[in-house]
Amino acid sequence: MAGLNDHPIAERIRLNPPAPPTKLSLDALKSLVMECGADDCGIVSLDDPLLQDEAVHARRAFGGAKLAVSIVSRTHRAPIRSPTRSAANNEFHQVSHDVDDIARELVRRLEDMGISALNPPMAFPMEFDRYPERAWVVSHKLVAEAAGMGKRGIHRSVIHPKFGSFILLGTVLVDLEVEAPATSLDYNPCFECKLCVVACPVGAIKPDGYFDFSSCLNHNYQQFMGGFAHWIEDIADAKSAKDYRNRQPLAETVKRWQSLSYGPNYNAAYCVAVCPAGEHVMADYLADRKGHVETILKPLQEKIEQLYVVRDSDAASHAAKMFPHKTLRFVRTSARATSIGAFLFGMGLSFQRGKSKGLNATYHFVFTGEQPAEATVVIRNQKLTVTNGLSGTADLRIQADSTAWLQTLTGRLSVVLALAQRKIRLKGPPKLLKAFGACFPS
Repeated sequence: MAGLNDHPIAERIRLNPPAPPTKLSLDALKSLVMECGADDCGIVSLDDPLLQDEAVHARRAFGGAKLAVSIVSRTHRAPIRSPTRSAANNEFHQVSHDVDDIARELVRRLEDMGISALNPPMAFPMEFDRYPERAWVVSHKLVAEAAGMGKRGIHRSVIHPKFGSFILLGTVLVDLEVEAPATSLDYNPCFECKLCVVACPVGAIKPDGYFDFSSCLNHNYQQFMGGFAHWIEDIADAKSAKDYRNRQPLAETVKRWQSLSYGPNYNAAYCVAVCPAGEHVMADYLADRKGHVETILKPLQEKIEQLYVVRDSDAASHAAKMFPHKTLRFVRTSARATSIGAFLFGMGLSFQRGKSKGLNATYHFVFTGEQPAEATVVIRNQKLTVTNGLSGTADLRIQADSTAWLQTLTGRLSVVLALAQRKIRLKGPPKLLKAFGACFPS
C-alpha cells in the first residue's frame, strides 16, 4: 500500500494543484443565490452586531463561517389562508423542501468554485440531543432581519417588504472574505393592524404585542416535538387498547400517522394567513378591508375545530370565551424542562400572564445536588423577570434538590411528598409556591 509521499492521487495533485478559490463580489454572490432559485436574498457578515450571539452557534457548526446568506422563498397565499389545513400544510412542506434544495444547490456551486459553505436545515432535522433547549443550528429569522429581508411583526414571523408574511427562510453559511455591510430595514413592514391578534384561536398574541409562546407551541405545534413525546408516553402507559382510546381518540392517532408519513401538521398559523403587510399583499387589503375580514379572517374564526390547550392556562380561558364553538382538548404542556437550566430559561416562554394577576412576589431558588444553581424570580404587575444569583429580599426562598425539582415538574414526584421528604424546603408563606405554580400550568 502506497504511503502519502508516493500515493498516485497525491502525485496527481502535486503535478496539477487545484486552482485557488474563486473571488466573488457581494453582487456576484447575490446573483448566484438568485440563480439557484431564491425569490430574494440578503448577505450579512457574521461579525455584524445584530448577529453577535448567533455567530457563536454558526461557527460551532462551521468553523470557517464568515458570511450568512439569507434565502427567501415565497409561499402561495390562498393555500395558507384556507381553513382546510391540509392545503396550508402541503404548501408549508413543499416550500420548505424548496428552500433546502436552493441552499444545497448554492453550497454545491460554491464548493465547485473552491469556496466552503454549509447549509443548515430550513427547519428539520435539528440538534435535539439537548431538547427542549436550543435545537436549531442558526436562527433564520435573526439572519433575515440582519440581512435586510424583513422585520418580525407582532406575530413573531418575519415580514418581507414585498412578499409580506408569505415566506419561508433559509440560511447558508459561507467561508468567503467579502465586505457585507449591515443592511437591515430602517422600518418594520408590520403596521399592527392586530388581525393576527383576533385570528389566533388560543390568544397567543396579545393586543399590546406580548407573545405567549407556550400557548402557540401547545396548539399549533401539537403534532411536533412535545406533543409527540406525550403521545408515546400515553401508548406506554395505556393498560389496554380501550384505555389507549380513552387517552387518544382515533382522530388523534391518525393525525400522528399523517405527521410521521407526510410531515408534522401546523394546526393554525392563522396569524400568517390574515396578515395584510407587504407590498404584494397590501394592495388588495387597502382596496377592500372589509372583504379581507369577511373572506380571510372570519372563515378561520368560524371554523369548527379542536384547540389544544393546557388546563387552567390563559389559552384555555381565551378560547372558551372567544371561540365557544370550538372544542377544547386539554393536553400537557409541550415545553417540559429536563434540566435546571432549561427550567430557568423556559419560565419566560411558559409564563401565563393572566394567571399571575394580583401576584407580586420575589422568589429565591437555590438548587442543590447534580445541577446546583441560584436564581431570583420576580413576578410583579403581571410581568416576569428571571436573573442568575440571589438578589433583593425574597418573599419565598425555595431550596430544592435539582433532581427532585425536575421530577415534580414532570409529575413523577408530588410537591407535597417532596416537601415531606425535605427534598424541597421553603422559607416563607407556602401559598406563594402555589401561586407560583398557577403561573406555569402544565
